[in-house]
Amino acid sequence: MKHSFMLKAGWNGGRNSDGQIEAGNLRTQISIPKEMGGPGVGTNPDEMLLGAAATCYLITLAAMMERSHLPVHELSLESEGIVDVTDNIFTYVSIKHKPHIVLGREATAKDVETADRLAHKAEGSCMISRAVSGNVALVTEPKIETVRE
Repeated sequence: MKHSFMLKAGWNGGRNSDGQIEAGNLRTQISIPKEMGGPGVGTNPDEMLLGAAATCYLITLAAMMERSHLPVHELSLESEGIVDVTDNIFTYVSIKHKPHIVLGREATAKDVETADRLAHKAEGSCMISRAVSGNVALVTEPKIETVRE
């Protein structure tokens, strides 16, 4: 089975202009970020790639933990994308995911170990991670805790 995703885009001028995209529930303005000499309107490809990688990773991790019957109390994520600009060539170098997993009071030492294993495994199971693998370094640094009284 194959799924098709469609995106419509419009652009209002040259390099330092802005535009808009629409794909399903996503509707936003786009431009080159200020850090890269653009107007910084809306979002940009760098943020969208990071957003795609982060949301895919987070959803994949949540599904894996659910299938493993882990007592998840809270799950959050911070992700960082690094882009190198050398000789005016822009290269997406790395994506680092830092999931924060809080397990319930009933969590065992084995549950904590499983959560750590799944936090690393989810990276290779996410389709966006697989799509960029070999071109972008992928790093996972989980923080796992249990609920305290």
